[in-house]
Amino acid sequence: MFDPCPHPRVFALPPGVDFPRALVQGLRQRAAGQAPHVLARAQVVVNTHRMERRIRALFDAGPATLLPRVSLVTDLTALGAVTHLPPAIPPLRRRLELVQLITRLLDQQPDLAARASIFDLSDSLAALIDEMQGEGVSPAIIRALDVSDQSGHWARAQQFIAIAEHYLRSGDDELDVQARQRRVVEALIAEWALRPPEHPVILAGSTGSRGTTMLLMEAVARLPQGAVVLPGYDFDQPERVWDGLEDALTAEDHPQFRFARLMARLNLTPDQIAPWSDDVAPCPARNRLVSLALRPAPVTDAWMSEGPQLEGIDTATRDITLIEAASPRDEALAIALRLRQAAEDGQSAALITPDRMLTRQVSAALDRWNILPDDSAGLPLHLSPPGRFLRHVAALFSARLDGEALLSVLKHPLCHTGEGRNEHLLHTRDLELDLRRNGPPFPGVGDLAAFATRREVPEGWTNWVARCFCDQHVTGTLPLIDWVDRLRQLAEALSAGTEGGTGSLWEQKAGQEALAIVTALADEAPHGGEMDARDFADLLGGLLSTGEVRDRDAPYPGIMIWGTLEARVMGAELLILGGLNEGSWPESPAPDPWLNRRMRHDAGLLLPERRIGLSAHDFQQAIGAPEVWLTRAKRSDDAETVPSRWLNRLTNLLQGLPDQGGAAALSEMRARGRRWLSMAEALEEAPRSAPAPRPSPRPPLAARPRQLSVTEIKKLIRDPYAIYARHVLRLKPLDPLVQAPDALLRGIVIHEILESFVRDSVLDMALLNRDTFLKRAATMLEELVAWPTARALWLARLDRVADAFLLSEEARRADAGPIAFEARMRKQLDGLDFTLTGRADRIDRTERGSLCLYDYKTGAPPSEKQQAKFDRQLLIEAALAEEGGFEGIDPAPVARAVFIGMGGSYKEVPAPLDAEPPARVWAELHQLIGAYFEPDQGFTARRMLHKDSDAGDYDHLARFGEWDRSATSEPEDLT
Repeated sequence: MFDPCPHPRVFALPPGVDFPRALVQGLRQRAAGQAPHVLARAQVVVNTHRMERRIRALFDAGPATLLPRVSLVTDLTALGAVTHLPPAIPPLRRRLELVQLITRLLDQQPDLAARASIFDLSDSLAALIDEMQGEGVSPAIIRALDVSDQSGHWARAQQFIAIAEHYLRSGDDELDVQARQRRVVEALIAEWALRPPEHPVILAGSTGSRGTTMLLMEAVARLPQGAVVLPGYDFDQPERVWDGLEDALTAEDHPQFRFARLMARLNLTPDQIAPWSDDVAPCPARNRLVSLALRPAPVTDAWMSEGPQLEGIDTATRDITLIEAASPRDEALAIALRLRQAAEDGQSAALITPDRMLTRQVSAALDRWNILPDDSAGLPLHLSPPGRFLRHVAALFSARLDGEALLSVLKHPLCHTGEGRNEHLLHTRDLELDLRRNGPPFPGVGDLAAFATRREVPEGWTNWVARCFCDQHVTGTLPLIDWVDRLRQLAEALSAGTEGGTGSLWEQKAGQEALAIVTALADEAPHGGEMDARDFADLLGGLLSTGEVRDRDAPYPGIMIWGTLEARVMGAELLILGGLNEGSWPESPAPDPWLNRRMRHDAGLLLPERRIGLSAHDFQQAIGAPEVWLTRAKRSDDAETVPSRWLNRLTNLLQGLPDQGGAAALSEMRARGRRWLSMAEALEEAPRSAPAPRPSPRPPLAARPRQLSVTEIKKLIRDPYAIYARHVLRLKPLDPLVQAPDALLRGIVIHEILESFVRDSVLDMALLNRDTFLKRAATMLEELVAWPTARALWLARLDRVADAFLLSEEARRADAGPIAFEARMRKQLDGLDFTLTGRADRIDRTERGSLCLYDYKTGAPPSEKQQAKFDRQLLIEAALAEEGGFEGIDPAPVARAVFIGMGGSYKEVPAPLDAEPPARVWAELHQLIGAYFEPDQGFTARRMLHKDSDAGDYDHLARFGEWDRSATSEPEDLT
């Protein structure tokens, strides 16, 4: 197939060419006129499965011919590599072993790193081991590095690298994937040196970014019938620029750096790299422009010398559109509009970006037109239904069961997938409402049984829930194999439901992928040692995040979303390069906890700029397509963005060439972009709706409330709309599912403690001491509060106010004694069909027969001025006491009424009975209630709240925010 050649045989294709199509075309051209078996004997080695599938599809499209053998660079058995080496150690096994070793190291030296970083450190260390094996770097080279300026960091890093050294010295029986691949390549090269293959061997599509692949490329290029075909080779780059791409420290981020290194190792010059086929770039002028724009930083002075000689700038930029959107949403909408246009025109189009947030926004925008793009990245497995379900199940082992964890699993679509799912969802809804209303925060078997009794739920369902959810929390450590068995058994039981079986958890593609990961984890679990529940949940989440699921239902033909890797092997008429901002494309290099940039270079490892150089090569290939869009957002959600360095170079070069029409061409590119941005803006336009007025509904008199509690009078004064919503519309806020030790619970518990303590001390004054009070508080907190932290905090607060409370309690007992706790109040207002109800925390009677009213407050008690105007609870209770409104207590004068503050400090605030005597309060209460029985009186929203920041339960119903306190209320008569 190939004529004899005095130098290693390396071919290339320029940027913008559909590489797989041109590769197939070149093979056909070279096999033309020869026997059919010549092409069949050829061995084509490619670097990705996608490339392999595309090549086969192109051959299948015809004309008919015998097919070459196509294999992957990671599977060298097709090249005749025969080795005695056993299979590579699974990467998961290595990771589990590293986790154990790092855990032991941190147990011995806790100051080396935080325990929360164990899994991240194991991943990073595994990556370093892989890289050292792939690049052929021995531990001795690492130890010999010059670390004179960073001895402290290096001493800590050596502790971990010693672990890596153990694996790097392992024998042939325990080789990692990269180590085995390098051994196989070395054995194959040695075999070829003695017996080179006589059939053609073509290695195509690789850039040689890894050391092992570079070794194989060199060996193939030197074979008598071997050839290497490079993608995206810059034929327009001058030789002097190629000569400057030798130092990795200054040139690794250049798109052609890897090709320059290959030529240096093969002693080739740029003119010895021949075109593989007759295919030409869609726009050679654009390739020349981009080549000049991407020159290495040390030689960008070429812009001054070569720029004025550049021709065809108008041709180069004619089919380029530059989108500089104000926000990521605007960018996504403009891209979606262009993809929609391509779908209407029957044009193949692809969005290329590493920014997954942008791809999700574009997909969401396309959904409005029922266009489902073919997304090559698919869905991360940990975000798929099986992935989420397994993570929820694993979380049950690491914490006490609460309502949120319970219902998250019960409501999941993969829970109870067998028969009776409709009944399961009905019972789940009833359970949620019951937990919201009755609690407890941490349900147990007894609570589920009580729920079943209250709601008449089948016993079989509640027993299944109790069996699957209760007592799953594990506080100690277990072997990893036990964790995996627990996970699988519980997940299958939950998915099957009450009827048994395994359910549909492992069905569909996502379920199969999840099962494969769980099975692999079970196989390697003996190497995982022991861990606690939290570490197991983290491990499972990390493993699931490495998988992806492509299970699309009939994606729209010709509309695609690719990562930069897919863009190398696929072709489309329109390519949209999205997210061209620094940190997105190119992505920021990941931090390396082991070696800095200089140390990596001295050791012969890959520099952080390697990924930037690969991204630059992807950019140079993609921008050579027939039609190109370059898009970016000027601002992210929280800050201004920086244009991608390649886009920045291109625009700067064009601006600096006004005489060649560069500035005008750039203006036209932006003008085309602004046209699409204006269309996107028009798409977002919505008719302006007038803001809602401040409501003041006036319901019919018959519908107005005829009964309120004493505490609701404050709400009637400050926010009448809340009374309307609760008592006229009968809307009640839904209790939170996640119960917390909030102010409401604290108030209830402190009231219970004080009532119990004071009630018992009535019979025995000796109980009024600090130790008894705190012991009673600790006992009741243990009984009533399920959160240990809250119990400790609240007990500490009671300890702080105990002395002041006991001292004041002794003073209160000097001339009075408690006669009632939680005394019920009920009184109908004369002349009005209205009843006042409530409960008083505590009532004492003095020796003279008068009453003393006390109300406990765990927050800040209202001041006397606030009581006089708004918070009239104690004043109304005093009026009720004198009017005979307390059940079982005869009317009597009120000597005093006091708020007892039990918050951060002890405080007593008396009610202003002298300034607001009970008779006046009772008359003003009649007047207030009577006013709301007038037809023209409305229930105004947020009428007199204390602070603008105060939130009400019904503010959303009143459309607060569309109006403020300065707005005039608009009464509305209701029927």
